[in-house]
Amino acid sequence: MTLVDDFARPRPVPDNLVPDLTGANAFTGDRVATAVVDRHAPWARGRAEALGARVWDPRVLKAARDAQRHTPELRTLDRLGREVCDVDFHPAYHELMALGFGSGVHSLAWTVDRPGGHAARAVLSYLWNQVDGSTACPLGMAYASIPVLRSQPELAPWARALAVEGYDPADVPITEKSAGTIGYFMTEKHGGSDLRANVTVARPVGRRGPGETYLVNGHKWFASVPMADCYLTVAQTEGGVSCLFLPRRRADGGLNGITVKRLKDKLGNRANASSEIEYHDAEAVLVGEEGQGVRTILSSAEYTRLDFAVGSAGLMRAALSQALHHNDHRTAFGAPLAALPIQAPVLADLVLEWAGAAHLGFRVARAEDAHDDVAERLVSRLLTPVAKFWNCRRVAGVTEEVIQSIGGNAYIEEHDCPRYYREAPLNAIWEGTSNMMVMDVGRVLAREPKAVEPVIDEIRPVADEHPLLADALAEIEELVTAPEDTARYLVAKIALATQAALLVREAPTVVAEAFIASRLGSGWGPGYGTLRGLDFPAIIDYGRLA
Repeated sequence: MTLVDDFARPRPVPDNLVPDLTGANAFTGDRVATAVVDRHAPWARGRAEALGARVWDPRVLKAARDAQRHTPELRTLDRLGREVCDVDFHPAYHELMALGFGSGVHSLAWTVDRPGGHAARAVLSYLWNQVDGSTACPLGMAYASIPVLRSQPELAPWARALAVEGYDPADVPITEKSAGTIGYFMTEKHGGSDLRANVTVARPVGRRGPGETYLVNGHKWFASVPMADCYLTVAQTEGGVSCLFLPRRRADGGLNGITVKRLKDKLGNRANASSEIEYHDAEAVLVGEEGQGVRTILSSAEYTRLDFAVGSAGLMRAALSQALHHNDHRTAFGAPLAALPIQAPVLADLVLEWAGAAHLGFRVARAEDAHDDVAERLVSRLLTPVAKFWNCRRVAGVTEEVIQSIGGNAYIEEHDCPRYYREAPLNAIWEGTSNMMVMDVGRVLAREPKAVEPVIDEIRPVADEHPLLADALAEIEELVTAPEDTARYLVAKIALATQAALLVREAPTVVAEAFIASRLGSGWGPGYGTLRGLDFPAIIDYGRLA
């Protein structure tokens, strides 16, 4: 036999290679998500199962990877030199948008007349964020905008178009489309998160007031989804900073005074075309009263912040699923990696992080479903920025540790983990940085001191049975009297204590007690994997896709 013949022979596949995670149902296998639907929105189970079946579908996974690799391209002129301001997307992006919008991820809370609409919609968003973060952005903006548009009678047709469970990518006036999308154009070059510092201006064409037409001139430095059919923006009017609604195209089909100057070259979220734009006499409709723009936008931000908290839990879930899949299939020293004493504490720690984040995000969603209850409105007002701060801060560490738990193959772009890793920091920046969330909690406590009471009342019965949680609760009650002195510490304590109480009520005892002992005790070191003396197999099993 020649050397050539030897190399031509088929080679045996090496043992101990880990197959791709495909085919699992991300909903039916998830103990937290299924419990939320079964308890609070059982009517949504079929819908959640259907979307859950697509999360680890090989075709959907390929679309998510392709959309990130083949990024959007801006075209400012057509072949004849006419201004067009088009953004060209890879077909995979449109495939994802069609699946997300077609599944009702953006609108279920506003279209269903049954209990638990926000909880059910949060589960869908949690599942979608395991698929793709770039398209989660337009989905979340649609979710947040629908109640704002409904509040202005002149915009009711737009609200209906955005609520449709479908996707129509045609760049034509909304009257010619089967469904619509929306973007948010808020931040300016110098203003950052301080919308009151914006210099974009709007003047009335005729009468002033809600529902009237204004012409907008200025710029926006972060304009998400420029190819959307419409945008919410803020501008200075005679009465102060105001919220305005702009269609992308006028009724005659022409561009509505909007010029896209450049697309952002971002760390992650690359399939989402964030842009820099200018307004040149763009026609807009005033939403609400002049001077009330920040308040109007903040009413919308309550929903986007909830969506980022839930979405971060979903991103943790995707990374955790990859870690557990790999460590269950890969063996070393005669046992699966998940069973090794050096690895089991790491995986258990990641399970605890995900469990706390998921329960906290879904708790805020349930508060949205009970807004007629004064106590639940206060829970929502306080815990929304708390959950946004905590979950969005923790997800970056989780994705990094998951890469460590898998090794070099998770650092290669053919794996999904690099995409998770790049996506993770964004949620803590978008719609309010960590400091903004901490400041928001401080404002809530200053303006509505009683907002903390329903949260404390929810924790106290559990704290009576758990000394470490009782100590944390006592500290919270002391700190809320002067939150500005220990702001981040206080918000972190509220997050951890709330997570602990939720886990005691809704998770297996072994999970809840491990969370309390580690997160509120003194034996948890920096990073992940420093847990001691716990039932690691039982905790890990809680995180597995059943």
